[in-house]
Amino acid sequence: MLPDDRREFQRLRLTKPILGVMDGANTLILDVGMAGAFLEHYGAVEPGKRFQLSFRWQSADVAFLCEVVRTTVVRQPGGDGKSAVSHTGVQFVEAIGDSATLLHSLMADFVGRIVAAQRANAAGEPGAVGETVLSTIGAARRKRTKGYISYRLKEGTWWRVPTESTRQPEDGFTVPAWEDEVELDTLCRTYEQSDDEGR
Repeated sequence: MLPDDRREFQRLRLTKPILGVMDGANTLILDVGMAGAFLEHYGAVEPGKRFQLSFRWQSADVAFLCEVVRTTVVRQPGGDGKSAVSHTGVQFVEAIGDSATLLHSLMADFVGRIVAAQRANAAGEPGAVGETVLSTIGAARRKRTKGYISYRLKEGTWWRVPTESTRQPEDGFTVPAWEDEVELDTLCRTYEQSDDEGR
């Protein structure tokens, strides 16, 4: 199994989705990292299901055996015969061929562009290239995710409730559904450790 320490292997918040193939069906890769990916696809899958995910990077095929960690149906099937649309977080179980090296190259390229944009922005270089790049980080996921998630702490357990409302509950908080899971884990821990005034 590939490393899955989320603190060490953060997912990249892509500016544009990457078109991939999930067991023969098209999928959009909204976030990707060395440990896994966040996908949008038709149909529903169960946690624990394994499948092959593949995509192209610099004219090469990148493929991983994946396992579903979590999944949420974000749009129910319509009367037009289309399937449900789901957002699914997967972990990479096994790289196929030299896919781990290719993925590392993709991530290094992306991070290099982010660092260059941050430097340009900090230096106040004309043209605001840095601002443009930095403002689009995560756009792939933001544009494809609608609604909100209400996190509610009940008897020491967090409940995630999809909602269309921005209302903040008394026993937790509500955030846009596209927010990063790692940051939300941190927010949950901070909420637990805060007093009423801090919350």
